[in-house]
Amino acid sequence: MVDEAPASDYIVVGAGSSGSVVTRRLLDRGFTVHVIEAGTVDTNPDIHSTQGWPALLHSPQDWAIRTTPQRHANDRSLFWPRGKVLGGSSSMNGLIYIRGHRSDYDGWATQGCSGWDFDSVLPLFLRSEDHVDGANVWHGAGGPLPVEQITCPHPTSEAFIEAAAALGHPVTEDFNGAQMVGAGYNHITSRNGRRASAWQSYVAPVLGSPALTVTTNALVHRVLMYRGSAIGVEYSVGHAMHTARAEAEVILSAGTIGSPQILMLSGIGPAAHLAAQGVPVVADNPGVGQNLHDHLLLSNVYAAEFPLPRGHHNLLESQLFASSHDWQGAGPNLQPVFLHVVYPAESYPVPEHGYTIAAGLIRPQSRGTLRLASADPQTAPLCDPNVLSESQDMEALLDCVEMCRDIGASEKFNAWRKEEIAPGPKTRTRADLRRYARRSVDTYHHQVGSCRMGAGDAAVVTPDLAVRGIAGLRVADASIMPSVTSGNTNAPSIMIGEKAADLLVGLTAP
Repeated sequence: MVDEAPASDYIVVGAGSSGSVVTRRLLDRGFTVHVIEAGTVDTNPDIHSTQGWPALLHSPQDWAIRTTPQRHANDRSLFWPRGKVLGGSSSMNGLIYIRGHRSDYDGWATQGCSGWDFDSVLPLFLRSEDHVDGANVWHGAGGPLPVEQITCPHPTSEAFIEAAAALGHPVTEDFNGAQMVGAGYNHITSRNGRRASAWQSYVAPVLGSPALTVTTNALVHRVLMYRGSAIGVEYSVGHAMHTARAEAEVILSAGTIGSPQILMLSGIGPAAHLAAQGVPVVADNPGVGQNLHDHLLLSNVYAAEFPLPRGHHNLLESQLFASSHDWQGAGPNLQPVFLHVVYPAESYPVPEHGYTIAAGLIRPQSRGTLRLASADPQTAPLCDPNVLSESQDMEALLDCVEMCRDIGASEKFNAWRKEEIAPGPKTRTRADLRRYARRSVDTYHHQVGSCRMGAGDAAVVTPDLAVRGIAGLRVADASIMPSVTSGNTNAPSIMIGEKAADLLVGLTAP
């Protein structure tokens, strides 16, 4: 027996960074909304602590995805933490608020995504924001999302900026301002020592609304369609099956992994692949699951002589935006981030006390795929980002490692540094560094692209986020990014939710 929930104007599948925003904005405009979330209610206290995010890895609030073995990374399966909870990954990330570089969005526009250039999306960022310093040309005030500055930095975070500056890197006061390149302190999504997830910021204040229905622990199996239009979804809670109807539209905000999986389970995707999995083809959309990519990370780990003092903020207080030797892009392609805790490098020892200068590649050229492993929605899809398949990714990442080691060797860290653990003193040559990268390359937790937005037949969604070939169905999350932004993806995903809400109610043209 299948239970049918009362119909709503809109169904939002996924209560993460984008889905929370879409939900609130539709409620504000007088519509009824049914949010269907696979994860739990956000009651775990580690979610709400600005320093609790490491404890959330592999927790019940983590999908804990494993990639397929990566051919260019010693056939290792990479761990991809993703939020399985109200707030999605905004409930378990490192709280860093970075919009990305102007050229990211202008690049989308030149690829046929009209209305997504930087000047068009900046007002959406500003609208979302409640910056602690108030409104100015680069920041908003009065929006749902609290954004703070690092006011009491950890001494090693200060050392990182001082070391970078001594090596000739500029110092920037605001990565979201006029100058992104350089070393500086992050802005973070918190207020008064408490995490500001997208759910807590946007939806928690209106949970009592009679126009809002929230269903948690609910796995969406497929989108229901009638004569080429989405009319609802089928989902399970435990062993019980349910359906929910949408009078207006269905919005998939299930993320870079969940949204393409739901599309394919619904018969929307590469026809040959769907047929091979026994899924009846509704719309042959070959781009679904293509273009999967992610920022890469390599932990440059140091042992400290003694325990480091406890910090006051998010463990990720300072970072650097820079460019590799051969990078010709308009913005940076490297993002070393400093952690005053040990973020281990796979297959290397973990020191009792220490810190990490993590090399980050933020303009990867490698692309992979997401495919169904089974027509069973309970089975995780096959995620193959194909990391390091493009040689320029490897060389840029190694440039970043060398940059991190130069900073780590600075006299500014003399009071803290005992020894370098990873890649370690025996790693001297570029060939040694390549071996280190293949044995330890990790993720920056910023997977995107699997439902790429664009103007051509290879795109999954059009610039108004509508799924090609199906009426009444849109995707609004990081999966629609044609290319990943230059920095952490939470703020851009929130912007995508703001844009999607405007598009849904006709407040902006695509």
